[in-house]
Amino acid sequence: MNLLLDTQLLLWALIQPAKLKSRARSLIEQNEVFVSAASIWEISIKSSLGKLEANPLAVLEALKPAGLLELPISGVHAAKVFELPALHRDPFDRLLLAQALSEPLMLLTDDDVLAQYGHYVTVV
Repeated sequence: MNLLLDTQLLLWALIQPAKLKSRARSLIEQNEVFVSAASIWEISIKSSLGKLEANPLAVLEALKPAGLLELPISGVHAAKVFELPALHRDPFDRLLLAQALSEPLMLLTDDDVLAQYGHYVTVV
């Protein structure tokens, strides 16, 4: 199974691995794991607004050494957001879900609301 990490799990995996639940850690260790460019974008925006203390360039540089693969955003991904029911309002999470559906990948998250989107989401 190929996974797509949501932004929160990405930050925990790279910066605070002790925050990851054992199931999340196990899934990350046993599968091919992707990180969306949308997560880097989200980190950039929230960091520049003072809502998050993370350097997006450092996060980006840490992906490859951590064995994580970067997933670019395509037009297909962006258009897929249109098809999603409005169950979740966060535009970054909606784009991550659209990417998971398009690729396909399993979106790994700690956000219970995203579970409403079905079998392409695993909440840990």
